[in-house]
Amino acid sequence: MHSLREERDENGPAGADDPPGHQVTVTERGSFAVARCSCGWSAPARRSRDRARSDAAEHGR
Repeated sequence: MHSLREERDENGPAGADDPPGHQVTVTERGSFAVARCSCGWSAPARRSRDRARSDAAEHGR
């Protein structure tokens, strides 16, 4: 069974500075990290957590 885990960094939860209506989280599933938003958007699964966080930040712009 794969485990899901919300990624957090020194700035708090991923997507903490999201605009209203957008709550982006980065979760891990196995060796992949995925950025997803409450608006329905999702980025491709990445092996790099940093790249998944970048995807989330770019979506918030």
